Amino acid sequence: MTDARIVFTSTDSAENAQALARALVERRLAACVNIVERAQSIYRWQGAIESATEWLLLIKTQDSLLPQLESALRALHSYTLPELLVLTVESGSEEYLRWMGQCLQGETHAQGERQ
Repeated sequence: MTDARIVFTSTDSAENAQALARALVERRLAACVNIVERAQSIYRWQGAIESATEWLLLIKTQDSLLPQLESALRALHSYTLPELLVLTVESGSEEYLRWMGQCLQGETHAQGERQ
C-alpha cells in the first residue's frame, strides 16, 4: 500500500473546476487533477431528487495532505456541501508515485513536468 490518495469532488461548471484544480496544484495539495466534463449526477438534496450536470475532479494527493486539502476545498468550493471522498491507492508505478511525491513536496522532476 502507498500513501497516495485519490480524492473525488464535483462542481457546477468548467470554470469552477479549472479554478479549483489550478489552486490545489499551485498550493501543492495535488500533484495532478483530472477534470471529467459533464458528468450527469442524480442525488437527493433537501428532501428532493435532483439532477445536475457536473464536472468531476479526480485529485491525486497524499494521505498527509488530506486535512489541508479538505480545508482548501471548503474554502474554495462553490457548493455549500462539497463532495469529498477519498480512495486509498493500493499500488502504482514507482515512477509515477515518485513523481507525485516530488510535486507535492516542491521538488521538480529531473525531466521537467509530467506530460
